[in-house]
Amino acid sequence: MITDDVRAARQKLVLDHFHDEVRQEWDDVLATFPHPHYELIPTMTVHDGDGAVRGYYHDTRIAFPDQDHEIIALRHSDDAVIAEFWLLGTHLGPLGAIPPTGNRFRVRMTAYFLFDADEKLVCERVYFDSLSMLKQLIGGLNMRDPRNWLLALRCLRGLLKMAGDEPHPSLVDTPKADLDLPRAAPAAPKAPNASDASKPNPS
Repeated sequence: MITDDVRAARQKLVLDHFHDEVRQEWDDVLATFPHPHYELIPTMTVHDGDGAVRGYYHDTRIAFPDQDHEIIALRHSDDAVIAEFWLLGTHLGPLGAIPPTGNRFRVRMTAYFLFDADEKLVCERVYFDSLSMLKQLIGGLNMRDPRNWLLALRCLRGLLKMAGDEPHPSLVDTPKADLDLPRAAPAAPKAPNASDASKPNPS
């Protein structure tokens, strides 16, 4: 069970992390990690180390220069802060192989900020429904406008290209969870009391 002081310190770090991401102050964001490490479950990709994470920040802000968030809730566990939030932005640059559509998105997400035994942030693991995002980015194209037909085709080709990417092994080769709960000690027999001794024996 974590203490109130640990809970408060973790929450401040996570909120600072969010705030500095919106400001695009990457040195400050990276200062929250001793070793920056992101895991993006929908794309099964890992960004590990300062250079890789800075590259991730760069690429996502090229795609969504106005990226922002709306926090829904923060929850605490023994080794993590779990953040539920809306991520939103405008698709103004390439997202991987998907060309910019100019459409906005607002997608509900969950991020696990994982802490080690020394209370150091060691990982941000992000879950979201990529289909919800793609429906807004690509499905929002006005297909009655012939000018969007070629763009839609390029988006489809980009999706197919990204679908062929290999998942990161660490996100596939996961250890089996130990779900065996410790067994409770058997209850001690109830000691007789004086009132029990005074009751007549039915036999």
